[in-house]
Amino acid sequence: MRFDTIWLDGRLATLAPGPPGLGVVEPGAVAAKDGKIAFAGPMSELPSGWDAMERVTLDGRWITPGLIDCHTHLVHAGERSREFELRLAGASYEEIARAGGGIMSTVKATRTASEDDLVVQALPRLDLVYWPKA
Repeated sequence: MRFDTIWLDGRLATLAPGPPGLGVVEPGAVAAKDGKIAFAGPMSELPSGWDAMERVTLDGRWITPGLIDCHTHLVHAGERSREFELRLAGASYEEIARAGGGIMSTVKATRTASEDDLVVQALPRLDLVYWPKA
């Protein structure tokens, strides 16, 4: 099978049924053909004889196909992965906020961080960004 673009050696985040929380396919691949995802799964399950016009090696970076409005901000402080786990377990945004989490925890952490700290934290995030060719 010939793909237009393939992303190789990534960690694919899944929301497949099973144990609660985030699922991971590693090492994973995502391939696109004609503007649509044609394959997403373990690299070992790629169709035999596959090829692609463009190959992107992710070196273990995350890729999250199929998520809607998945965005982040390059410059911020704080860390909220525990809140994500709580949401997967059924906690509401209101419950998380009452416990001191939510967006206000990020705002507080960002406001108290120095400019130097924000730059140091943002640079690795910038390194992880992949900008596809137009």
